[in-house]
Amino acid sequence: MNPRHEPETLRERLRHRVLVLDGAMGTSLNERGLSFQDCFEAACLEHPDWVREIHAAFLEAGAQGVQTNTFGANRYKLDKFHREQELEQILEEAARLAREAAGDRGFVLGAIGPLGPQIEPLGRISKLEARIAFQEVAARLAPLVDGFSLETFSNVDEAVECLRGIRAVSDKPALAHITVVNSGRTLLGTTVETAAGLLEGADADALGLNCSTGPRAVLEGALRMAQVTELPLSARPNAGMPREVDGRVFFESSSDYFARFARRFLQAGGHIVGGCCGTTPEHVRALAGAARGFQAGTVSAPPPSGTRPRAEVVAERPLRPLPLEQRSELGRELRSGGRSISVELLPPHTPDMSRVIEAAQAIKEAGATCVNLPDGPRASARLSNTAAAVILEREVGLETLVHYCCRDRNLLGMQSDLMGAEALGLRNLLVITGDPPYKGNYPDVTAVFDVDSIGLCNVIDHLNHGLDLGGNAMKAQTHFCFGAAFNHTAVDLQRELSRFRWKALAGVNFFITQPVFDAEALEAALAALPDGHPPVLAGLWPLRSLRNAEFLASEVPGVVVPDAVIERMRRADEAGNPAAEGVAIAAETVGRISSMVQGFQIAAPFNQVQPALEVIEAIQQSA
Repeated sequence: MNPRHEPETLRERLRHRVLVLDGAMGTSLNERGLSFQDCFEAACLEHPDWVREIHAAFLEAGAQGVQTNTFGANRYKLDKFHREQELEQILEEAARLAREAAGDRGFVLGAIGPLGPQIEPLGRISKLEARIAFQEVAARLAPLVDGFSLETFSNVDEAVECLRGIRAVSDKPALAHITVVNSGRTLLGTTVETAAGLLEGADADALGLNCSTGPRAVLEGALRMAQVTELPLSARPNAGMPREVDGRVFFESSSDYFARFARRFLQAGGHIVGGCCGTTPEHVRALAGAARGFQAGTVSAPPPSGTRPRAEVVAERPLRPLPLEQRSELGRELRSGGRSISVELLPPHTPDMSRVIEAAQAIKEAGATCVNLPDGPRASARLSNTAAAVILEREVGLETLVHYCCRDRNLLGMQSDLMGAEALGLRNLLVITGDPPYKGNYPDVTAVFDVDSIGLCNVIDHLNHGLDLGGNAMKAQTHFCFGAAFNHTAVDLQRELSRFRWKALAGVNFFITQPVFDAEALEAALAALPDGHPPVLAGLWPLRSLRNAEFLASEVPGVVVPDAVIERMRRADEAGNPAAEGVAIAAETVGRISSMVQGFQIAAPFNQVQPALEVIEAIQQSA
C-alpha cells in the first residue's frame, strides 16, 4: 500500500507534473560538523537525527521528493573507509530515515552515484562487475523507495551499467543524471546528445544533468538534451563553483539566481528541478516558488516536428483568443496574406516626441502598416516605447508594433506591463530577449532575464487565453498579435531553427528576420523552416554610409553584411553617394526576396525616414 496520501505514482508524476527535488545532503552534513573527508553515508548510522532533520528541512522548504543519503553507498567507496561490511545497514537506514521524514509529503528516491574507481577500459573494474555492484545497491533499496536517482555520472558507460543493474531487480522509475563541463561534454568527452541516446536505450525514465559548474551549464546541457529525447528532463545544478574563504567553503549562486534558472528551464519544457552541491533549503525554497506556477501543469505531447514539450495547464484554457484579423490591422494583413510594412523608429532620449511624431506621419502617408518601436535598443535609456506607442497612435492614428524585451523586468512586472498595454489598446508586440546591459551606456546596470523570449512568448500566449502566470483563470484576456525574432544568418543555424520551432509552439503569430543583405542566405534559412510556419517579415536596412555598414557587420549581434556589400558601400563613399547606394541595395534585396516573405520591417537609421520611404515605394512596386 502506498504510504503517501498522494494517489499518483512517481512515474505518473514524471509524466504529467513538475517535480521539485531536494538539495545538497553533503553540504548540510558539513555545516553540522562532518568533514568533506568523512564518510557522509555513515552519518545514517552515527548521526541519524542530522540526516532526518536535513530531509525535513528540504521538505519544509518545498521539496516534493528527497534522495536517500546513499550517493557513495557502494562496496568500492565504502571500502576506502573500511565500512564495506556496513553497506546493507547503511542502505536500509538511509531509506528508513528518508521515508520517516517524507511521510505523505513527498517521494523517496534512492540516490546512486559512481562507484569511485573507473570501469573498463579506463579502470580495473569490468562492466559486469560494475553492474553487479549497482544491482546490489538497487536490490536493497528497491522495496523501500519510490524510484532511483542516478547522480553525477561523468562516464556514461558507467551510468548505463547502473541502469542495467537497477533493471535487473526493479522496474521502478530511474532518473539518470550526468555531469558536464562548460563545453557541454562530460569529462570523458561525451556530448549530452550522445549520452541521452545511450541512457534512454538503457531504459531510463527521465534524463538530466546535475552538479557541473552551476545553473548555466546544466540549463544549456539540458536544453540540448531536449532536442534528442522525449523523456522528462531534470536539471539539478550545484550552487556555482565552490570558493574557500578563511577556511570555509562558499558557493556563490544565490537563491534568486536559482529561481531564475528554474523558471527558464520549466518555461522551456523541463519537468524536474532540484539542487546539488552547495544548495541549501533556501535554494530549494526558491526553486519551489519558481515552479509553483507550473504545479497545476502537465507537459504536452511532443509535436511531430520534434520540438520539445512545454508546460501546459491541465484545465482547459478558459477563453479562446480573439481571431487574429480582429486583434489589429497588422493581424488582419497577416491573416489575409497581405504585404505588411513596418518601419522602425527609435523613441527619443528625451521626453520630446515631436520629431518622432513628424516621422510617423510621413510613414503613415507612405502607406506603412505600423511603426516599430524598439525597447531600449543596444541597452540604451530612451523614452518608454509603450508611452511612445500611445502618443503615436493618438496623435498620428498609425498602429504601432511595440518591442518587449526580457532584460529589464521580472515576471511580475512583465505581467503588469502586458495587462497595462492591453488596457491602453496596444495590440502588437515583438518579443525579444534583449541586449545585455554591458553593451549599452549603463554597463553596470543589473539585468533580470527571468525568462528569455521563448518563455515570454508562452506568458503572452497564456494571457491571450485568459490565464495568468500561475495558470489561473482570469475574468478577461489580452488580445495581442505577437511576434518574435528569427536570425536567418545565425552561426549555429540548427539551434536558431530549434528556437524558431519553440517560439512557434508558444503561439507566436509572425517572425521578423535580422536585416537581409544576402538573399541566398535568407532563402536557405526559409527552406529549412517547418511546414505551416507563421508568416515571416524580412528586415531591411538602407545603409547610410560605409561606416554604417561596417558598424552593423562588426558591432550588431546577429547581423551579417557580406563583403560584396561592404565593397559597394566603399565605392559609393568614394563617389560621394553612399545613402543612395544603401537604398539601391535595399531595393534590390526587395526584388529578390519579395516572393519569399509576407512583409518587411524597414529600419530608419537615426530616425531619418526618407530612405525608408524610398524602400516602401520599392516594396509597393514589387507587389
